[in-house]
This record gives sequence, C-alpha cells and structure tokens, in this order.
Amino acid sequence: MLTKEQKQQFSDILEELGKTLDISETQYEAAVKSYEAVGNWLAKEDSTLAPYSPEILPQGSFMLGTMVKPINDKDDLDIDLVCQLKGKNPDWTQEDLKHKVGDRLKAHGTYKEMLDEEGRRCWTLVYSDDANYHMDILPSIVDKGYRMILEKAFSDSELKDIEKLGIRITDNQTDNYDWETNHLEWLKSNPFGYGRWFFQQATLDFKKAFSLNESIAPVPKFKKEKLPLQRVVQILKRHRDMLFNGNEHKPISIIITTLTSKAYNKETDIIEALINVVNTMENYIEERWSDEHGKRIKWISNPVNDEENFADKWQEYPQREKNFYHWLNEVKKDLNNIIGQSGKGLQFINESMQKPFGKDAVTKAFSNYGENLRIQREGGSLNVAAKTGMLGTAGTTVKNHNFYGKEEQ
Repeated sequence: MLTKEQKQQFSDILEELGKTLDISETQYEAAVKSYEAVGNWLAKEDSTLAPYSPEILPQGSFMLGTMVKPINDKDDLDIDLVCQLKGKNPDWTQEDLKHKVGDRLKAHGTYKEMLDEEGRRCWTLVYSDDANYHMDILPSIVDKGYRMILEKAFSDSELKDIEKLGIRITDNQTDNYDWETNHLEWLKSNPFGYGRWFFQQATLDFKKAFSLNESIAPVPKFKKEKLPLQRVVQILKRHRDMLFNGNEHKPISIIITTLTSKAYNKETDIIEALINVVNTMENYIEERWSDEHGKRIKWISNPVNDEENFADKWQEYPQREKNFYHWLNEVKKDLNNIIGQSGKGLQFINESMQKPFGKDAVTKAFSNYGENLRIQREGGSLNVAAKTGMLGTAGTTVKNHNFYGKEEQ
C-alpha cells in the first residue's frame, strides 16, 4: 500500500510526464489556424458547399485533450476533423458529397498539392515537414436544429439528447455509397456525443462542469491543465506506443480511451486512477453473440451507440486481440515494478519508468518535478513526511538553503 505522501509523489511525477507528452501550445494553435483556414475555404461564397454552411470541428484526441506527441519528433501528428454540412442537394449521394468536398479542396492550389490519396471516409491534407501534422477531414451531414441541440446537451451535466448529436458520414465501402440520396440511410457516427460522455466521465465537480462547448468550438482554447482521466489516457497511449513501435496491429486509441473512461472512478490522484483503470478495464469487455460470425465475440461497446463494437476488427485481425491483452499485461507488470521502487528513492523510480515511457520524456518529467520541488522549498511550502522521509506538501517544513550552505531563518 502506498502512503499518502507516496501517492502524491507518484501523481506529481505522472502529471509532469503527461505534460511532456502534450503537444505544445504553438503546435496546437498552428493546427487550429490551419483547419480554420480550410473551413473558411470550404465555406467561401463561390463554393458549391456554401449554401450548406460547412464547418470544420475537431474530433478524437484533439477534442478530448488526450493527444500525445509521437515518440519520434519527426513523425506526424494525426489530427481528426469533421467537415459538417447543415444540409445537402437532395440528389447527392455519399459519393457526391465526398467528391464535392474533395473537389473544393483541389480548387485551392496549395491544398491540391497537399492532398493525400482518397481515404475510405476522409480526405487527408499532409502539411509540410516543418508543421509535422496531417489532417483527416471527414465529410458529414447534420440535421436542422443540430447546433441548438449541441449547445443544450453540452451545457447540461446529464446525458441528454446525445442520440440527436449523431452525424451521417461518407464511407466508400458501404453498399449504398453511390446510389442512396437519403442521408438518414447513410452510416451514422457520433463523435460529439462521445465527447460529451467522455467529459462527463472525466469531470470531478459537476458544479464546475468541464465545458465541451469550448473543446469542440471551431477555435478551441489550448488547455495546459488536464483532468486526471485525460492524463491517464495519455500515459496509457504512450505506453502502447513504446511497446509496439509503429506496429499497425497495436491497440487502437478509441479502445484504450473507452475502457479507461468506463473503468475510471473519479479518482483525483493520477496514480490511484491509473492503478484502478489498469486492474479493472478488461471487466468492461463483453462477449456477445454474433450472427455474422456464428459465435460469441469480444465486444467493446461505443458508450453512445451500444450497437457499435470498437473491437469489431479483432475477428478479421486476431493479432489485434492478442496484442491488446499483451499490452495490458505489460502495463500491469511495468506499473507494479514502478510502484515497487517507491521506498528506494527517485533515481530507482526514474530508471523503472524509462523503458515503458521513453528515456527522454521521463528525464524531462523528473527534471520538471525536481524544479517544482526547488520552487516549493524556496517558497517554504516543501515538507518532509516523518515516517517515510518523502518530500511533498504534508509533514515538517524543509528549510531553504542558500548558496553558502546556511539555513534561512
């Protein structure tokens, strides 16, 4: 069992680790500026899309505040966006909508050069090596009154009207891709409903509810402070990245995020939250009968669409299921090893974290942690626990030392 002081120390270290995994404010604002420019181009008066008020909004980890920097600084950040229209030409199919968006992007000289090959659901803009990010733009349709519902649902602490936040998307592998003109028959997705659910799971005080309105605004504000759940998701995604090193069959982020959020129990300490999540997340993996496969299969349900299985690809790619459980076992072992160093000192904790989370990130986290302790000591707020000798905010105050070795009175 960790003492109160040990929990505080681990949580402080993990908070610093999370900060090192965050993209910088400069990167964040550059990405927002880039996709805002894309949105303006799509909505310009001479655009065929203009009558339907196209809007670009963030989804996925950029919206949830759980994005992590790549292990290699030269690798691209993957930023997921929704291009949502408030309606469409009655004759447009999914294929028409997809290509209306693509054609409008190609009509811009710069975007035409940046466009990657057409994806299954998205168009991808690859930015320069200096920017180090690419943007996946998902064309979609929303219903009339959607924005009013969006703001109402996101200002409430309860999960109201989430079903109405669903959007209809284009997918070139669906049977009706090139002929169905009724968008209500198209594939449904609900990234903003998922975001509302995630922040309800993450919020510690409903009276000061975390505003999802800000998170999905066309120009969301950069937030340095993160909730414990956001930090736990970041830390687990980093562990995944280190373990699989680019393997395409690594556990996908939506599975990690969903299981972590379901297991999270409003812990305020990051270390307590991490221990609980790692030990209980697999309890939220169900088994359901599948007519398609003629057997019971693993099922990780989308919390805002129970019929959607985030683990649906595990049948097609069995290695993905094996890799998920391998990753979870490795997380447990590494976490137990790190906690086991608690009585030995910071150097041992530091060394135990380097392999699972990366030497550079851990070194920077400990450097920042040490700097915080120095500032607390000089401010007279650093204490040492009588029983454990651990530094923190509880216990006997540590007197400041000046450069001459004399204690300040």
